[in-house]
Amino acid sequence: MMANSPAGILAELEEAVAACPPERCARILSGIVRLLASGRDKPQELLVNVVDGVLLRLTGRVGPAALTELSEALATLDIAPHDTLRHLASHDDPAIACPLLLRSRALSTADLNAVATSCGEAHQLAISARDGIEAAVTETLVARGTRAVRLALIKNPEARFSEAAYTQLIETSAADDEITKTLALRPGTPDLVLRKLLSASPGPKAAARPKPSASPPAQNPAPVALKLPTSTDYANARPEIVALNRVGKLNDSTVNRFAIRGETANLLTALSVLSGAPIEIVEHVLVDEDCEGLVMACRASRLNWATTLSILSNRSGSRLSFGQRERAQHLFETLLLSTSQWTVRWGEIAAGANIRDPGHRAAAMGK
Repeated sequence: MMANSPAGILAELEEAVAACPPERCARILSGIVRLLASGRDKPQELLVNVVDGVLLRLTGRVGPAALTELSEALATLDIAPHDTLRHLASHDDPAIACPLLLRSRALSTADLNAVATSCGEAHQLAISARDGIEAAVTETLVARGTRAVRLALIKNPEARFSEAAYTQLIETSAADDEITKTLALRPGTPDLVLRKLLSASPGPKAAARPKPSASPPAQNPAPVALKLPTSTDYANARPEIVALNRVGKLNDSTVNRFAIRGETANLLTALSVLSGAPIEIVEHVLVDEDCEGLVMACRASRLNWATTLSILSNRSGSRLSFGQRERAQHLFETLLLSTSQWTVRWGEIAAGANIRDPGHRAAAMGK
């Protein structure tokens, strides 16, 4: 019969030092976890020190399922058996290690650093998703982790980045457009870091170097012109955009996704619906080299700055310079909503838009 009292459980701990069947070991493990959890509101240091050695020995005599269950249970404790905790957190099986790496508050910075240094991507991704990550751990993950780990860290608002971590990201990921974009959109990224990152980024990938016998390429190739959607593209996009707007789901997240995925018809239709401006005006500000009109259209659409920056960064093959970004952000933050809406609907931007094909407009707007 399973021991229910703390005294009975502790008596079984002594017997666990000797060899015993795996089933019994699993039962004792379960009893230890209940014992630790029963005094959650009381000082547990003495208790965890008593059970730690025996618990560590028992982990070698049970199967993966029992270890996973133990890891899940220990992950909820603020004070846990330290040797056992470190052993499970560095276990080769991610199913056993990751619950602790993701949630345990009893793991120290040194423990997390050790795992980040010695274990693989699955372990590092679990650490990267923690609610709070100290700068020292972030440095190790940036230095030792894969591209996926770096992206996970940048996307985690609770991760703290030191100057060394930022420097490492600039050196190792400047050629990676997704990391550059994600870091640029991350709240709290210092302007100096962003400036260095953008200046170090090579921009669009260059074509293969021609053989000596070939003609030399142009020194300053023009960016690839943005291909605007057709009337059919707009007609296909508009029903979904209108439906999203009707149920309140045509928001920053949705528009940002259109921009990142290059869904131009959806993006332009969304800006038109949200701002109230004809599609030709939205096309006009999207292809205009000056970003002022597009910033106004985004402001008129009630989008936030992060979404606006995403649209600016994805509208053509040319990279937004740091100076352009600063100017665009200053304009966005100083523009009044009413001024932006009036300007893109009836003001100077509307007057400057080239309405080439009334039939195109009617089709685009679903008229």
